[in-house]
This record gives sequence, C-alpha cells and structure tokens, in this order.
Amino acid sequence: MRFIALIPARFQSTRFPGKPLALLGGKPLVQWVYENVKQALDHVWVATDDDRIFNAVEAFGGKAVYTDSSHRSGTDRCAEAARLLKNEVEFDVVINVQGDEPFIKAEQIRQLMACFNGKTEIATLVKAIDSTEELFNPNRPKVVLDNDQNALYFSRFSIPYIRGEKENSWLLANKFWAHIGMYAYRNDVLQEITRLDPGKLERAEALEQLRWLENGYRIKTAETSFQSIGIDTPEDLQLAAEWLLK
Repeated sequence: MRFIALIPARFQSTRFPGKPLALLGGKPLVQWVYENVKQALDHVWVATDDDRIFNAVEAFGGKAVYTDSSHRSGTDRCAEAARLLKNEVEFDVVINVQGDEPFIKAEQIRQLMACFNGKTEIATLVKAIDSTEELFNPNRPKVVLDNDQNALYFSRFSIPYIRGEKENSWLLANKFWAHIGMYAYRNDVLQEITRLDPGKLERAEALEQLRWLENGYRIKTAETSFQSIGIDTPEDLQLAAEWLLK
C-alpha cells in the first residue's frame, strides 16, 4: 500500500487563534508535527486555507496545499487535499495527523500503516486506560473492541458498564481503551465518508467516527503506549514547553 500523510491546519480557532503557528521551543507547532511525521513517511503535506500557515510551512522546507475555508472537520479538509494531490503523488491510503500534536511519534504512524492489509477501510489508535480519572473523563473518548481489534463503538461515557462493581473498581474488572484521535483511511473510503450526512449517534456523542460505524464501515485499531500532548489552549502550550525542558 502507498501512503500519504496530511496535516489539516486552520488559523481560526475559538480557544487559540493562530495555533498552528504558535511557537514551541522556537518552532511553530505545525513544524513539530510535520518533522515528526516525516521520520516515518516521505509524502507529507499540510492542508490549510490560510496564507500565513502555507507560507510558514514552505519557509521551513515543508509542503503545503490550499484547501477551502468552509470545511467543518479535519477529515473533510484531508479529503479535498487528497483530491488535489492525486495527480502529484501516488497513494492508496491517507493518514490524517492532527496539527496540534507536536510530540507525535513516528512509531504511531507506522502502527497505522501496519493496519492496512488490503481489506482495511479505516484505522485508528487506542491506548489502555490506567486511571479512574481518565476512565470517567468525558473529554477522553472510549472505545470498545471486538476480538479482531475492530471498533464496535466509541463513547464519551465509560464503556462497557461493569454491573455489580463500584466505579473505583472498574479498572480491576475489565480492560478499557481510550481513543487516540489519529486516523488513516483508504482514499476511496475517505471520499465516501465525507459525503455522508451526520447520523443520530454522531449528534448524540459529538464524535464523527460514529457516523462511519453507523453506515457500516469498519475501523481497525492498533494499540499505542504513548499519550501525546494535544495543544488546545495557550495554557496547554505552556505545559508543553515545560514538558520539553524536562
């Protein structure tokens, strides 16, 4: 299989405007992501609708592609970028890497790539939950897996429910998985899922991957032991800077 990595990056953000260009250790966040992904994959592009981001990427030697400003999700932006690049580079699978994950590891990219055996439609990463606080945090989506490591369901609630056990004992009674929001899609599947209307499950949980499950697509998972640091606010950036100095 042939792979391309796309990093959707927009300038406007409610909580952190200009986030992709915020400096961490003297480099913009988007450069951290780009350079880490390049350790695993030759074909890497930033997909953006903003001149400032586009120019910054080219300035550090990266590749960027302009996409429409109306996209509501990174998945939609990646789908357009894939259409624009199909005549420039050959690929079968698109890896969608979030532009606010500066410490993403090349190993995680390789894990996603290893999921594709000709039958895989979509792949993502999961990590074992090791604290009760994380288990019951609605901002950390959980996922239930089948025996072949395919996702059965994603939820902000702690699933599965452990009947007859107190909540502080759930981790002793069952293994729980957190979802790491990085995706890879066969390009034909990526184009299909972005044409789907949001479903009831997606609207209920505010998790776009439920739209894909609701329409019969299968999501293969791979286990990672690494929890990267996502940058959503200026405070998160400060914490990342402190982590970098350790």
